[in-house]
Amino acid sequence: MSRTSTLPKRLQPMLATLTDGPFDDARWIFEDKYDGFRMVANIAGGRVTLYSRNGKIISHRYTEVAKALEGVKGDAVIDGELVALDENGVSHFQLMQNALRHEANLQYCAFDLMFHDQEDLRRLTLLERKKRLKEILPRHKRIAFSRHRKTNGTKFFEKAERQGLEGIMAKRADSKYLSGARTDNWLKIKTSKRQEVVIAGFTAPRRTRPFFGALALGLREKNGWRYIGHVGTGFGHKTLEELHGKLIKLKTAKSPFAGKVKDEAVTTWVKPSLVAEVKFTEWTTKGEMRHPVYLGLRADKRAEDVTHEREKPGHNKRAGKR
Repeated sequence: MSRTSTLPKRLQPMLATLTDGPFDDARWIFEDKYDGFRMVANIAGGRVTLYSRNGKIISHRYTEVAKALEGVKGDAVIDGELVALDENGVSHFQLMQNALRHEANLQYCAFDLMFHDQEDLRRLTLLERKKRLKEILPRHKRIAFSRHRKTNGTKFFEKAERQGLEGIMAKRADSKYLSGARTDNWLKIKTSKRQEVVIAGFTAPRRTRPFFGALALGLREKNGWRYIGHVGTGFGHKTLEELHGKLIKLKTAKSPFAGKVKDEAVTTWVKPSLVAEVKFTEWTTKGEMRHPVYLGLRADKRAEDVTHEREKPGHNKRAGKR
């Protein structure tokens, strides 16, 4: 599939594979899994360009972060996550939704370095790239270096669970940087189930709730869309109003799903183009999400790329350990 992007292929971020549990291994390092937006920062001649994961230039939206990155030593291409922090310094995806409307405590958490002063560093080991990254980052409240822990992933994951964090990242310490590739050398381990979804419609409002009752959700499957349930919780009044305004512009006469789904009689169908993120407890035998909660829209993902994210067997099982 061709992908139009303003971000050159060599600068596209490396992607991680979802796995089903933490592990301990001296060949791996472990980092926080930040709950925000992936962002590549290109610093050239003191000018900063910020790219979302799908290649859109977003520097104008986050001018404070771009200004802070002007302090990077030399020219560089940095990989990281843009987050919004709560009063305890914990990142929350929901807070990112308000970042453009209200003042938010934004921070760019830098975790990898692809290029520095025209030198391609992607063939170096992860630990060497991180060492070089730490040396060039400015001391600024909007910039953070993603610290890592070695070997003990299980304890680190338990700590993340206690703190209510989204999860942890596990990365091979000697791994090269593979632009645009999804690899088993980087793993994401989540404390709760999350899934990117595509909004296919909305039901009529009920009782005292204005604008709409619930969202009909789907995933891309082969060349069509598969229904995975409705989400009716996680919306504040302002979210209901703003989301309804976006959905009304996407109204269409026909359901994108091949079969019948719940509440069709009171559903307004929309063009499946808006991507959201939800958390939920488990998948049912029918392939629907149980107890989903809406977290927010994802402007950094294309609807066509949103498929069922399946956990791969844990690292220990793949490595043949007992």
